[in-house]
Amino acid sequence: MSEPHPDPEIERRARRGRNVALALGLVLFVILIFVVTIVRLGANVLDRPI
Repeated sequence: MSEPHPDPEIERRARRGRNVALALGLVLFVILIFVVTIVRLGANVLDRPI
């Protein structure tokens, strides 16, 4: 049978692990979007009229 009130330290560690995983996923997503944008723009960035 499960405990009605699990150890708060275990909950805290699990929550921190989920938060770190979510933050890492968000950072990787932003980096992916940045890289895809740079690749799609390619040399066209340098081909702008002055």
